[in-house]
Amino acid sequence: MDEDLIEKKVSSESVFDGRLLHVRRDTVLLPNGHETIREWVKHPGASAVLPVLDDGSVILVRQYRYPVGRVTLEIPAGKLDIPGEDPLECAKRELKEETGYTAEHYTKIFSLATTVGFSDEWIHIYLAEGLTAGKDCPDEDEFINAVRMPLAEALEKVYDNTIIDGKTVTALLMYSSKMKKEI
Repeated sequence: MDEDLIEKKVSSESVFDGRLLHVRRDTVLLPNGHETIREWVKHPGASAVLPVLDDGSVILVRQYRYPVGRVTLEIPAGKLDIPGEDPLECAKRELKEETGYTAEHYTKIFSLATTVGFSDEWIHIYLAEGLTAGKDCPDEDEFINAVRMPLAEALEKVYDNTIIDGKTVTALLMYSSKMKKEI
């Protein structure tokens, strides 16, 4: 069905290997028989979690994001630390590290391919409910503040372009849509 769209790898080379990202340059054969170059980022994957309190408020984290040069509001998230790590365990770890909260119930909302044009990253996003507050324990290179806000306020921040992070926008909109269906 989609065979007329498939590109076939001819060769591959490593351009850069960093702590988080690995840049590849592949030569591919296009469906029309021509060759071209595809540069892409290999990423280990990540998990994120939308923590929702009993009153419907959500917990987000404020942090400075160097690539966009601004402080962002995001759902807690982090990369899968070891090959084969269970994404749910990663989500639980990140919730505790970044907010101090633990959850009684986790529900997978979806998996998102973050930037299909240049990366193979998948992020697994969970809903966390039945929250219990605790002490956060961010990594030594993480400077973050947990923020509690009503879901309606978070959604306003999506619509006024204050919340710009893709995983956060998607999680909030999908959760809001789910809540409307249950009413």
